[in-house]
Amino acid sequence: MVIAQPITSKTPTLTVAWEKLPDDFKLPDDPVDNVNQPALAAALTDSLNQAGLMVDTAFTMTNYGVCATVDGKIVVKAPDWAYVAQITVPRTEIERSYTPHLQGDVPTIVMEFLSATAGDEYSSKPTYPPGKWFYYETILQVPYYAIFEPASGDLELYQRQDDGRYKLHTMANNGLYWIESMQLFLGVWQGERENRTGYWLRWWDAQENLLLWGIERADQEAQRADQEAQRADQAAQRADRLRAQLRAAGIEPEE
Repeated sequence: MVIAQPITSKTPTLTVAWEKLPDDFKLPDDPVDNVNQPALAAALTDSLNQAGLMVDTAFTMTNYGVCATVDGKIVVKAPDWAYVAQITVPRTEIERSYTPHLQGDVPTIVMEFLSATAGDEYSSKPTYPPGKWFYYETILQVPYYAIFEPASGDLELYQRQDDGRYKLHTMANNGLYWIESMQLFLGVWQGERENRTGYWLRWWDAQENLLLWGIERADQEAQRADQEAQRADQAAQRADRLRAQLRAAGIEPEE
């Protein structure tokens, strides 16, 4: 099945087709150029899972090819992290790569984590191979594009406008960015996870409650269990004191 559409941009009209990637197509195998990228990506997915927001038809990707055919040429870009709300094919069909429209929704949001190595996160180059900015904005038409600098904690979130262009998204009064289609806030948090201390991207719900990671949830449950055990111990001690007082008064308490 091939789904094709013309796209008019600042350049001459492009013909974009959403075709199944050939089985013998060699996907890019570039090494991750940001040592923080796997940890940052895993943390974003972890909290969505813990909150029960990853339904069976949703999936996240990290350093994973998102494909389109532009003017007859296959284009593959691998965002550092992305979220797709719904796929329409079995997961076995997207083990190698993902083609929007053909296999499910366009990603709701894509993210790139900046490193010391210059990349094309801001590249609006329209000619083959297109820059990431142009690819996300014009070809895929992703609603939200986040660019994050892990070292400084700087976050830029862009939202696609009616004119087809990205515009810097406005921060809410709480210092977070509202993602309407996910009904979540995205923001920067500073702390430690898995021996990495620094800045992280995290989710908050509509009531501004932080979505916890698995380790945080486990710690919270352990603390709750400790508190309940302490309350039970305190109640037992009070009962022992009361029985002792009754006996001192010559009254045998009922067991």
